[in-house]
Amino acid sequence: MTNAAQAEIPPEAILARLKDVLEDFIEDWDTELEAPIGRDTKLLEDLGFESIDIIQLVVAIEEAFGKRKLPFEQVLMHEGRYVDDLSVGQIADFLHEQFA
Repeated sequence: MTNAAQAEIPPEAILARLKDVLEDFIEDWDTELEAPIGRDTKLLEDLGFESIDIIQLVVAIEEAFGKRKLPFEQVLMHEGRYVDDLSVGQIADFLHEQFA
């Protein structure tokens, strides 16, 4: 996918693709979701992610969107420390900023 094509991805499409990546990612996990994955879904609290899973998710997202070396530290870190948890919406907003 070219940079021009990436820039044209609307926020709703980014969120939909991200949800697809997450659903594929947790497919074999024993995770009981109370609701479908949405903007407010938290990686650790709701989906049961661990730190290593987040690293693997970053790679899966980069592959799904066809863009490498996205500055994920901008969303994973705050004031020099890793964030406690991350919502799907925060990741989608970050991706939208990267493709704008």
